[in-house]
This record gives sequence, C-alpha cells and structure tokens, in this order.
Amino acid sequence: MSGYGPECATVVRAARPGKYRLGLILGSGLGSLADEVEDAVRISYSKLSGFPVSSVSSHGSELVAGTLQGVPVAVLSGRAHYYESGVPGVMRTPLETLKELGCDTVLLTNAAGSLREEFRPGTPMLISDHINWSGLNPLIGEESEARFLDMSTAYDEGLRGRIRRIAEAEGIALGEGIYMWFSGPSFETPAEIRMARTLGADAVGMSTVPEVILARFLGMKVAAISTITNYGAGLQPHALSHDETKSTALLAVDALKTLIRRFAKDLADD
Repeated sequence: MSGYGPECATVVRAARPGKYRLGLILGSGLGSLADEVEDAVRISYSKLSGFPVSSVSSHGSELVAGTLQGVPVAVLSGRAHYYESGVPGVMRTPLETLKELGCDTVLLTNAAGSLREEFRPGTPMLISDHINWSGLNPLIGEESEARFLDMSTAYDEGLRGRIRRIAEAEGIALGEGIYMWFSGPSFETPAEIRMARTLGADAVGMSTVPEVILARFLGMKVAAISTITNYGAGLQPHALSHDETKSTALLAVDALKTLIRRFAKDLADD
C-alpha cells in the first residue's frame, strides 16, 4: 500500500464521520452526479495526501462523501489517468482511501470508443471483462504475494446482474461487452482498432483497467459502465477528438445517472 489511504480516510471522517459502503469513480460528463449526494462534504484532492489532481478538462478533482439514495457513498469526482504521469498506479491512494472508509463495492464509469455498430454513441455499455493491451500494471513493484492477483472474476457477476435488471426495469438500452485499455493520450489508429476487434474487444478507452486491478487487489467488488462517445478510428467518417468525447458523453448522462441512482438504492435496500 502507498501508506496514504488511512491518513486520507481520517481527513474524510473528520469532516463527515461514519462508515461508507459504495465507492463511485465518475468519468467524463458525470461530475454533476456528485451534486446529488445528500448531507455531503466536498474535499479537494489537493488537500488529501497522495491524491493526484487531473489535468483533463472534463474531470473534477474532489472527493464527495455523503449519502445517495440512502446508501453511504464516497465519490471520486474525476480521476487521473496513466497518460498524465506515466504511473500505472496513479489512482492507488484514492482507492485505498475508499477501502479504508469501508467501501466494499466500487462502481466505475468512463468514456469509451465503440467497436460494434450496435453500441452507438450516447449509450451505456456494461463492462463484462477487459483486455489490458498496454501491458502496464499498477501492481508492478508490489512486494507482497498478493500481487499475484486472480482476475478471472474481476467484474462481479452479482453486481452486473443487478445493473442489467435495473436497466430492463427502467427501459434503458444497455449493451454489455469487453473493454480494451490503451494507454493514450493519442487515440488508436484504424489498424489498432481492427486488431482490437479481432481480439474480441467491444470498446476501447484510456482508463479504468488499472483501477479495477487495484480495487480487486484491495478486496472490493467491482462493476463498471462505459459511456460510448464515438466509434473507433476507421469506423466513422470524421476524425476523433476529445471535444467529441466530452460532448457525446453528456448525451448519456441521464441514463447513466438513473442506473447509478437505482444501483445505490438497490444496495441500500439489502
């Protein structure tokens, strides 16, 4: 462990005492969900030792603690990416903090490029598994035997089943597929997209996979949802851009917020 998790958790508990259950990591376009947290305290990452401050314009940099639909939540409003620092474990301290706060479940969101015609921009995709194409790993350098981590059930089937049932009940078209992590920050080439499709990927993106590895290493159950913001290179007639990622992510905000609210309520009703 980095050693900062307990210290950061102490800071959060000093501002808002209590034990938390659900950790949320909000990707592009979802920062407004943090405004729905009730009885909330907001703590800038800059005030939490070891927390990285994102340089990406569509990401915030604060931890929001409170309740959402009756369940105690700790929300990471914004993430740092590998491509910002070259450190695969850049989100280790934030995830350690969630664990120290008592979160046994973490739900991650991200923006992703679709490799399948049926996964259209502006729609959500539940991640069933991932491919770590980068070859990077946040556990490189970890000295304990726990580094030999089983990833065969990285994305918890019970949590995925809950989210599928919620989507059906709410009439939300929810795809499900495999996410491939590229390091970024440049977008993939058409040849790389063809390769990803051949290898079985359904979407590509520049985050999430290191966080999932860390969350499982820390013993938390994981679910993750991508917002499809574009088709991969060579699958759409125009060039890729971060502006498109940000603007299209907003199209799926309502559906994704509904899924997350109902997911939280489902946990609270257990």
